Amino acid sequence: MTVLLREAIGDRLRHARTNQRRTLRDISRAARVSLGYLSEVERGQKEASSELLASICEALDLPLGELLHKVAADVSAMDNVEVAPVDEKVEAGKRRAQEREGAEAARGGLEGGRLVSELIGNDLADLRISPPPRMSPALRTTIAAPKMVAA
Repeated sequence: MTVLLREAIGDRLRHARTNQRRTLRDISRAARVSLGYLSEVERGQKEASSELLASICEALDLPLGELLHKVAADVSAMDNVEVAPVDEKVEAGKRRAQEREGAEAARGGLEGGRLVSELIGNDLADLRISPPPRMSPALRTTIAAPKMVAA
């Protein structure tokens, strides 16, 4: 399988940026490049000049040599990947889907779900599955619980 160098570079740049949890806007300002152009570079739609790559890498605190080394490894790995013709892929996908359906039927349930043995009431609001899901502190919301009004 042939991969374009600009796509491999873009993938690595996006990977580095998202691992640092930084935005396109943040990197575009630090690298002094337009946000739209940086986005196109990350998506592999534009080829960045060596000066622009150096600027982006500096904004990411990523040595240019390290970026190029990782890109070279990615390209080499992709050169060894063989791609099956489309007809074979379609048939293989159908076989896997049938195998999954058979496994689900054998288990007697839905994939990713579980059956609830009883309902506590006759309303969907009364359906309870224990234990309740745990939320991480980072995902907490400021939405207050609904106020109960006496009837």
